[in-house]
Amino acid sequence: MLRAAIFDMDGTLLDSMHVWNTVGEDYLRTKGKVPPDGFVERVRALGMRETADYLRSELGVEDPPEQIIREILQFVNEQYLHVLPLKPGVKEFLQKLHGMGVRLCVATASDRSVAEAALARTGVLGLLDFLMTCDEAGSGKQQPLIFERAIERLGSSKMDTVVFEDAAHAVQTAAQAGFRVAAIYDESAAAEQEQIRSFSEVYLESFIGLDPEIF
Repeated sequence: MLRAAIFDMDGTLLDSMHVWNTVGEDYLRTKGKVPPDGFVERVRALGMRETADYLRSELGVEDPPEQIIREILQFVNEQYLHVLPLKPGVKEFLQKLHGMGVRLCVATASDRSVAEAALARTGVLGLLDFLMTCDEAGSGKQQPLIFERAIERLGSSKMDTVVFEDAAHAVQTAAQAGFRVAAIYDESAAAEQEQIRSFSEVYLESFIGLDPEIF
């Protein structure tokens, strides 16, 4: 019996990964830095504070972490506030789950302000019981802390909760921590589909017409 669901936001609910795939590199270039090979993959698993710490310690950005975070968010706020859409079928699926009494939350590496703005604009924030960020949980999704804290608040167990994710590192983290995982395809992770499929209980091409009873 499905009692609760934990949703990633970027690439899972929101069609937004293309923004994050370029914003870090764009930011570094404004600081006169050349993004190193593998930069996008390195920061994909990190929260905002962890990203700022990485830019300072490894890539020589000298600004305080708070300033780094603020400037990065300036690149993406406009998109979240006014442009980025939900992925097809998302709203209808969330409405079905909500109507069934399933408790819902979002666990995201994005900043709370942009996450809430995007989810409110697209009409699904009110369907959620709460939203939690990696920074608030204290770790990015290379560790299962955010998922563990989410089920504590949901009042559910790993057996009656499904984690919905699109990125390989998050799918693997949740699965290895004992969570049931439904992976949703996103173009940004096209090269990682074999790994994603191997760690997911359910693999979804899309949310369109998705029946909650399969969980």
